[in-house]
Amino acid sequence: MAVNTSAEAPIPVGEVSRLIGGWIDRLGAIWVEGQITQLSRRPGAGVVFLTLRDPSYDLSLTVTCRRAVFDEISDLVGEGARVVVHAKPEWYAPRGQLSLRATEIRPVGIGDLLARLEQLKKRLAAEGLFAAERKKPLPFLPQLIGLVCGRASAAEHDVLENARLRWPAVRFEVRNVPVQGAYAVPQVIDAVRALDAHPEVDVIIVTRGGGSVEDLLPFSDEQLVRAVAECRTPVVSAIGHEPDSPLLDLVADLRASTPTDAAKRVVPDVGEELARVEQMRHRALRVVRGLLDREEHGLTAALSRPSMARPHRMVEEREEQIGALLDRSRRCLRHRLDRSEDELAHTRARVVALSPAATLQRGYAVIQREDGTVVRVADEVADEEKLRARVAEGEFTVRVTR
Repeated sequence: MAVNTSAEAPIPVGEVSRLIGGWIDRLGAIWVEGQITQLSRRPGAGVVFLTLRDPSYDLSLTVTCRRAVFDEISDLVGEGARVVVHAKPEWYAPRGQLSLRATEIRPVGIGDLLARLEQLKKRLAAEGLFAAERKKPLPFLPQLIGLVCGRASAAEHDVLENARLRWPAVRFEVRNVPVQGAYAVPQVIDAVRALDAHPEVDVIIVTRGGGSVEDLLPFSDEQLVRAVAECRTPVVSAIGHEPDSPLLDLVADLRASTPTDAAKRVVPDVGEELARVEQMRHRALRVVRGLLDREEHGLTAALSRPSMARPHRMVEEREEQIGALLDRSRRCLRHRLDRSEDELAHTRARVVALSPAATLQRGYAVIQREDGTVVRVADEVADEEKLRARVAEGEFTVRVTR
């Protein structure tokens, strides 16, 4: 229920705490899962105090229960164990503190853990967090490697030692964090995010040695899996041994079976790389020599050809052919001109012989009317009609008298 307040009519802090307690009282009993981080059983006391922690959210709650309730499971649980508690939330108004009063405590068995992990695995896979296309390739030669591991652990020693044996110049940015227990998840997440934000880190290795399912449980935490999926830097998971497979292995860009295997996967071996370089040099030298030999043989063969041995010979042959073609063209042209000249003379003679002018030269005349028509019949003219007489050397006018 909302409370009516204003700047003129505020309520005191104690009233706020009392109202919160009233709201929490209406919540009723609930089932809560968490990890026991602190356990207090004072001799002779009828109440047992627990601190129940959620590793994913770095949050703790105090749990109280009757000693008889805890004695039922005292042989099965201890600090670090995961339990399910049926409890009533309580608010202590004077201090503003939330706690749980438990009426039943159940340990979480391996079977329950594995079943929940399988459900979480299916849900994250459905979101595409394990998809192969999301995997980022590792750099060939990382200049700075981020390492998340336990302090002075065997996993840290294996990664650093094997990496430096393979490439002595490689550098590491190490983040030592708890790798099991209630505080592991938030600190591993912080370390991964810090290394991902580091501008010089090329790849991140998250590693720890082997252990039980409970020991490796932080590396199957949903928050850690999502944090690794959001990384822009490639992440290598090297958790436990070959049979161990936390969810971090599935979301990481590369899964290494052991910390030593992680060092071998991330850092190339300087001896092997030098051998490959030398092999490539010899191969390149053979290829270049083969190319030069082939080109030299081709050049020798080309120089041995007659056209290259006597390059002027081709010009001389072409000169003779051109001279012969010129003589042939001159003869053909002269022959055509002579024949055309004869044909023209014969044609001219025929034209002259058939020309009307030749007839007029023999004394004939052509009589035409004034409109230019030729008179062929005497009856076509009339008396006194003027006609034009055309002779070989000019023309004159005549008049018909009869």
